[in-house]
Amino acid sequence: MKKLSAVALAAGILTASCSGHGGQSVLPSTSGAKTIAIAAPSGWAATSTQGVTVANASDLGAVASTQPLTVRVALQAHNLSQLAQAIAAGQRLSDATLMSTYAPSAAEVSAVVSYLQSQGFTNVTASPNNLLVSADGTAAIAQKAFNTTLESFSLSGKTVFANTTPAFVPSSLDGIAVAVLGLNNAARMASGPTACFPTDPAPSGTPCVRSYDAHAIQTYYDAGSTPTASNTTVAVMAEGNVSQTVTDLAYAEQQQGLVQTPVTVVKVGLSSPDTAGVGEWDLDTQSSTGIAGGAKALYLYDTTSLTDSDIANEYSKWESDNLAQLGNSSFGECEYQAYLDGSMRADDQTMMFAAAHGQTMFASTGDTGSACALAPTNGAPLTGPPMVEYPAASPYIVGVGGTTVLSNNDETYLGETAWNAGGGGLSQFENATGWQQPVQLTTGIVAAGNLRGLPDIAMAADANSGAYLVYTTQPIQFINGSCPSPCSVGGTSEASPLAMGVYARMLSSHTTLGFAGPVLYHNYQKYEPNETLVQGPPPTESYGGFHDIISGVNGTYSAIPGYDYTTGLGTFDITGLNNTIQ
Repeated sequence: MKKLSAVALAAGILTASCSGHGGQSVLPSTSGAKTIAIAAPSGWAATSTQGVTVANASDLGAVASTQPLTVRVALQAHNLSQLAQAIAAGQRLSDATLMSTYAPSAAEVSAVVSYLQSQGFTNVTASPNNLLVSADGTAAIAQKAFNTTLESFSLSGKTVFANTTPAFVPSSLDGIAVAVLGLNNAARMASGPTACFPTDPAPSGTPCVRSYDAHAIQTYYDAGSTPTASNTTVAVMAEGNVSQTVTDLAYAEQQQGLVQTPVTVVKVGLSSPDTAGVGEWDLDTQSSTGIAGGAKALYLYDTTSLTDSDIANEYSKWESDNLAQLGNSSFGECEYQAYLDGSMRADDQTMMFAAAHGQTMFASTGDTGSACALAPTNGAPLTGPPMVEYPAASPYIVGVGGTTVLSNNDETYLGETAWNAGGGGLSQFENATGWQQPVQLTTGIVAAGNLRGLPDIAMAADANSGAYLVYTTQPIQFINGSCPSPCSVGGTSEASPLAMGVYARMLSSHTTLGFAGPVLYHNYQKYEPNETLVQGPPPTESYGGFHDIISGVNGTYSAIPGYDYTTGLGTFDITGLNNTIQ
């Protein structure tokens, strides 16, 4: 998977999908700086959903009035400063406490539901956490209900739509309804790991140095006698038809002599026949349970599409179910898109609720270094504007970057360097949390702006030196070609599920652990002063539960001793983390 300066933002040089897996660009309908003040017409209140236009597309005019769509209205949670303090302190809150103290009230939900019904929407339903209200309608109904304008565009041979003016709500809902999702399907999260091939000529241009199966990756990251994740339930966020992924996971476990992890598919929204993401979901499920040594259970959350609206619905379902302690999202987009359509505001609240449960979502930071990709150019840093990726940029998600790994002949750890395409940098829209602030660099714009830094941590990602072996029962097309089973696959799409699998082991060994963010930064602060050099090559420094990566660049940023914007705190040493985490 996978920052603009204020000048760049003001110029409107923006893109919707920064994952490096190919995506669609959405621009603000008017140029503006980071905070865009929206003047609401009389009787209306502004939301976080701003007007956009679609770049590199032909405007086809107004959307047909009968165009069906599903909208999701995000409601404002309460007492968020208090909730943030509880999360930072490691508190675990019950559903009853979350609903009574922090969730939108029943009266607020009722007001939104009543308004949507009065406008002609049907199937109006509130999520269990009261953070979203979904409703079905038409373009004509949505334009009237939210005083907005929907336009159709021809983009890459497909017809898409977007709201070209901001979305408003009646003044009676001011401060209650804060975003309207589903008015735009032109931009969406992008996913797609990169395959590596054993010999030249290879589609990726470079042959694989070494790839790792479940046993080898456990050896490399020093699992040793650390207990498996047999007491931890994990989840993978996916979309489309995931039936082959379920079959492929069982096949991979059988081929490698691994314990079988029970899998449950959770349908979220309408079913989709799309199978384009199977390679991604195969990588996510196999690498996470592989390094975990098996898990108590795996839930595949399967939504309709990778639009921001469907992802917000999927996240809400994962949090509300509270069945899986961990989740993985190997997809993303330039953070500006999530800011523009309001999904950043919606998803950040959902992730705060999840963190308060003790749940952790891991997300890949991107495959184009310190920039967002304007085209499907995985592994090529600085191919777009310098912006980090969302959802990894959410303060309540653990963002995972990538490394190039080298091992000894017995697959034990030799050293790592920052992968040149691993996503990292500074958010322009999210602030650093209290647990990240102490490790941030103390000069330049970080100290001045207190911006959220990415990544938090890193793991193996370079497909040419550190790929994960994915087993498939049928041929699968990856972004740069297809390869036989097992196929060597990399990208931060590999790094994120590996990180989730490691933390799953920690939860099985240390049952009082909760949300990973503060826990990992606490380990860093406690043990980093006592780093010891690992000779390599490449040399690294070892402390507590981490390998501190001290060489390599990802475009703008360099790996240095301590926290940095290429590999964050470093990569996991499983035994070291298990012995020191608390």
